[in-house]
Amino acid sequence: MKKICMLSMLMAGLLISILATAAPKFPIQEPMGGEAFGHSVKNIGNGVYVFRWWVYRNIFLVTDEGVIVTDPMNPKAAKLLRNEIRKVTDKPVKYVVYSHNHHDHISGGNVFEAEGAKFVGHENLLKELSDHPSPVIPLPSITFSDKHTLTLGGRNLELSYFGPNHGESLVVMRLPKEKILFTVDIVTPRRVAFRGMPDFWPDEWVRSLKEIEQMDFDYVITGHGPENQPAIDPASIVAEQRIYLEDLMAAVKKAMDSGTHSPDALRKTVKLPKYENWQYYKEWLPMNIERIWAYYHMGW
Repeated sequence: MKKICMLSMLMAGLLISILATAAPKFPIQEPMGGEAFGHSVKNIGNGVYVFRWWVYRNIFLVTDEGVIVTDPMNPKAAKLLRNEIRKVTDKPVKYVVYSHNHHDHISGGNVFEAEGAKFVGHENLLKELSDHPSPVIPLPSITFSDKHTLTLGGRNLELSYFGPNHGESLVVMRLPKEKILFTVDIVTPRRVAFRGMPDFWPDEWVRSLKEIEQMDFDYVITGHGPENQPAIDPASIVAEQRIYLEDLMAAVKKAMDSGTHSPDALRKTVKLPKYENWQYYKEWLPMNIERIWAYYHMGW
């Protein structure tokens, strides 16, 4: 009988240990759903939600003491976001975190300012938003230079700055418990770079992605993605984005080194068949090529 009790206690202890150390599993194949130009919410688990409006995304984290919201997108989306949060919890929105300075991601925060939320972002945002102000973008009252951790209700959201890459204020957010990254614009899975790469520094973009790859994470949620794409992806998409940029830059440089210096000719002759199945390959690749031409030809 004593042996049976000892065995039972051992098995119970082993089970508790397994449950305590098991990494959370998140759905990475299910699409966001909803109408293509509407909005939708995906419950990832552990209080983490992905909100989508059109092809824009953010995350919000629900805790026992309140809610942390990221990029409110625009006034219309922000109101929809607030309504969706109310369906989940009656706790107030305590913090709104800006990923970077671009208005298409961070407008509409005044909806949450009226409820007492504090705004958080990189210190460079103060100058950028002062130079390009908007009545629906409250300035951040909490800023930082390299790293900052928001703590609310026993949950942490880590913010990291990797220098200039897409503008000069972009931060990457990490949920350490879930090992999830939230990245905006510098990683968009299975899609070539956006049009002419506005406000991108190609070489710094590659450098930043290499540094991000060294972080401790298993999953990535990105700031863009249509309704038919998963809400969350495996960590490998960061390396995939970097390799695309490296392949693009190498192909353009090779063509230029071989004597082709006209951006019009490069747009027609440089091909990357490896990425033919990526979104907007035909439409945006020529613009990607011209941007890299400008990088090599003009040093810009």
